[in-house]
Amino acid sequence: MAASMCDVFSFCVGVAGHARFSVEVRFVSSAKGKGLFATQLIRKGETIFVERPLVAAQFLWNALYRYRACDHCLRALEKAEENAQRLTGKPGQVLPHPELCTVRKDLHQNCPHCQVMYCSAECRLAATEQYHQVLCPGPSQDDPLHPLNKLQEAWRSVHYPPETASIMLMARMVATVKQAKDKDRWIRLFSQFCNKTANEEEEIVHKLLGDKFKGQLELLRRLFTEALYEEAVSQWFTPDGFRSLFALVGTNGQGIGTSSLSQWVHACDALELKSQDREQLDAFIDQLYKDIEAATGEFLNCEGSGLFVLQSCCNHSCVPNAETSFPENNFLLHVTALEDIKPGEEICISYLDCCQRERSRHSRHKILRENYLFVCSCPKCLAEADEPNVTSEEEEEEEEEEGEPEDAELGDEMTDV
Repeated sequence: MAASMCDVFSFCVGVAGHARFSVEVRFVSSAKGKGLFATQLIRKGETIFVERPLVAAQFLWNALYRYRACDHCLRALEKAEENAQRLTGKPGQVLPHPELCTVRKDLHQNCPHCQVMYCSAECRLAATEQYHQVLCPGPSQDDPLHPLNKLQEAWRSVHYPPETASIMLMARMVATVKQAKDKDRWIRLFSQFCNKTANEEEEIVHKLLGDKFKGQLELLRRLFTEALYEEAVSQWFTPDGFRSLFALVGTNGQGIGTSSLSQWVHACDALELKSQDREQLDAFIDQLYKDIEAATGEFLNCEGSGLFVLQSCCNHSCVPNAETSFPENNFLLHVTALEDIKPGEEICISYLDCCQRERSRHSRHKILRENYLFVCSCPKCLAEADEPNVTSEEEEEEEEEEGEPEDAELGDEMTDV
């Protein structure tokens, strides 16, 4: 039996995180499903709630390329200076104000059996109690024939960077049920995430795995079953059930990014310095990011994804009144008000980044249909309903043909900087 919305909210606030304000989950419509609503006034800039994911996992390519993160909470494990040295490719790179780095290596602990690393004893214990007893490969950590290693290698062979999901998020869902004393409770919680039709699920799998997705999905299902079969969730291992599980992770997984260097930069920004010292520090940081871009490109963070029950109830808007962030450099998700939110008003976030939100209505709808399988009807989209059905790229091509300056496109590309 599915958990009630009240049960879901109680779990999120009591166990997975905490609400700073009174909010409630309500049914909105058959098209939108559930939504999250304020029951008291929330002021702009205030944190609405903080949530811990049911499960989270680092992306596999991200981990393979030595983005070192806590295996449980994804907190970045490198010192800020080490992070800068790796990302710039300069072993001698030195950062000023090293005291601003918050990484505590003296607190790090590894699993005594497989050696995966955690940021603290608390995370090691939490992982062990929830799922790691099932997933720990012991001394077979580097054995390519271990069932979990075969599964991970198969996933990396079909899902390349930039990554948007991980087969290990699904593995941790199964392992959590396997280890749980109250298996039904966890099954009810996982069942809260939105379900799609068979055709929609195929679209999501196609998006994640590419044109040959049917054969790849079956290979992954077989390896997943060999490594993790659990009778309590036997339906997840059938062809239809595995596709549904895959689609659940593909549409509900919230990206998580952590960075010790980013934390150091934010701490530098908060320093009270003389104007000349501020200019020098800002210039140093600007050059550092240029060096990183030249050496590493856009992949700056430890990256993964998680399943957040309360956050998943927040619907999309192209003019959101709230935003998500990870200011604690781990998997704790903060939802913050972007404007005053009145009692009874729905709390909406955006599934698009700030640059995508400035694109045309048709472009926004194209992205949302391809990635989330819905058509947005937010106030901005309704107000722009009479716009021509062309993408922003097509509009730019038309403008260039009409004699727009050559650098007209640059301003659009730079809006996110």
